[in-house]
Amino acid sequence: MTVLVPYPTLLDTVTGVFRARGVPPDRAAVAAEALCHGDLTGMSTHGVVNLTRLYLPLFDSGRTEPTADMAVVADLGASVLADARRALGLWSASQAVELASARAARYGIGVVTLRGATHIGCAGYHAARAAAHGMVGLIASNCGGQRIAPAPDGREPLLGTNPLALACPAGDRPPFVLDMSTTVVPTGRVRAAARAGEQVPPGWLAADDGTPVTDPAAFDRGDGRLLWLGGATETGAYKGFGLGLLVEVLAALVPGASTGPLSSVSRDDDIGVTALVLAPSALRSGFREDAAALFGAVAGAKPIDPRKPVSYPGWHEGERARWRRVHGVPVPDELYEELRSISPALRAVG
Repeated sequence: MTVLVPYPTLLDTVTGVFRARGVPPDRAAVAAEALCHGDLTGMSTHGVVNLTRLYLPLFDSGRTEPTADMAVVADLGASVLADARRALGLWSASQAVELASARAARYGIGVVTLRGATHIGCAGYHAARAAAHGMVGLIASNCGGQRIAPAPDGREPLLGTNPLALACPAGDRPPFVLDMSTTVVPTGRVRAAARAGEQVPPGWLAADDGTPVTDPAAFDRGDGRLLWLGGATETGAYKGFGLGLLVEVLAALVPGASTGPLSSVSRDDDIGVTALVLAPSALRSGFREDAAALFGAVAGAKPIDPRKPVSYPGWHEGERARWRRVHGVPVPDELYEELRSISPALRAVG
């Protein structure tokens, strides 16, 4: 069962929790919006469920620094290298996109690449900040030194889920936002199934010998490894693994962050992030109109089933967010009580 929590209430609650941990008010508000984005858009595995499971332990263990400022290491105008200095990644990734957007407005392109970052939450949230400026934004984030998935046909874990996101304006429609792990699913989907006592479909996890695993708890036991996009080698796993390595190059090699295959400790510290923003309108006229026409044509394509119109990545999330801003965000009962235990003022709709 779930309860509906007004979006502003949920946002204020999470902001207050971050402020109580020493995060400055303006940064706490950005970080809270980034975290609540998962619940607002329906990607709840990357939302508030991670507040006590992932982010508060970062503070408790000293693995994130609440008041750290990003330090610019090199600045060539259109491209910037910065050290996030263990600042909360929910905030620092957004700041990277905002700086890249400002440079793109000047040069047509802006690249800000970070090392020393912490977990950034939904990569699509950060990429979409560029779309809000009428630009195209790309986010690549590795998982620091974390090693979860081996290469196809390999036994030794090498990389994390290595998410990749791209966002583009779509006129009056919700922006195009592709937000994906380069593994078949992110770890949050597997753990959500484990919490719910559900099996996962064959193709998500496999044993060391390649046998399909459907028990999601096997992942945290070490008896099941995540597969790359494509699943088996016969169905394109090398493409998923290649995309994972692509993210490792952009997000880790470029800024000099930790990289899974070279790390002595498998932990998501010293995460690397690259924010690339393109400003087509600075280079030519008509971009916004062309983008609106492109996604309008996609949304207007003939469906197989008239009851299921064709859409594009970001459309459903945008529509869901629009409804939930008005009516409230569904929060599972257990999570609601967990949030109330750290913020008793939290109240549901009605």
